[in-house]
Amino acid sequence: MSRNEEPSSQKAGYHPVDVDGIERRGRRMAMSRRLFFFGDGEFEGEATVLDISTNGCRATSLTEIKVGLSLKLSLFLQDQQWPLRIDEAAVRWVEGRTFGLEFIGIRPAQRERLRAIVMKSKA
Repeated sequence: MSRNEEPSSQKAGYHPVDVDGIERRGRRMAMSRRLFFFGDGEFEGEATVLDISTNGCRATSLTEIKVGLSLKLSLFLQDQQWPLRIDEAAVRWVEGRTFGLEFIGIRPAQRERLRAIVMKSKA
C-alpha cells in the first residue's frame, strides 16, 4: 500500500468506531430513504439515509451539519404509511456531506418498528 492510500477500513463512509470512540453496535441495513430533520430554532433540512441500524444511521445532506447537534427526525421508510419518528438523535461524526446519527430518544413503539425493519433485512 502506498503512503497516500487509505486502508480499506478507512475509505469514505466506513466508520467502525464513532469519532468519540464508541464502537458501533448492531447490524446496518443499506437503504436510500428520505429523512427530514429539525433542530433548535428554525434549523431544519432534508437528507437521504444511506444505512440504518436500531441505534443510528448514516445520511447525506446538502444542509451543513455539525458534530454535536441534537435533531428530531422523521424517516420515510418503504412500505410504511407513516414516517418513523425519532425524538432525539445526536450527530456523532461529519465527513463532507455525510454524517452519522445516534438515536438517543426514541419511543418504544417506534423502536420496535425500526427493529422489525432491520430484522426483516436479515432474512
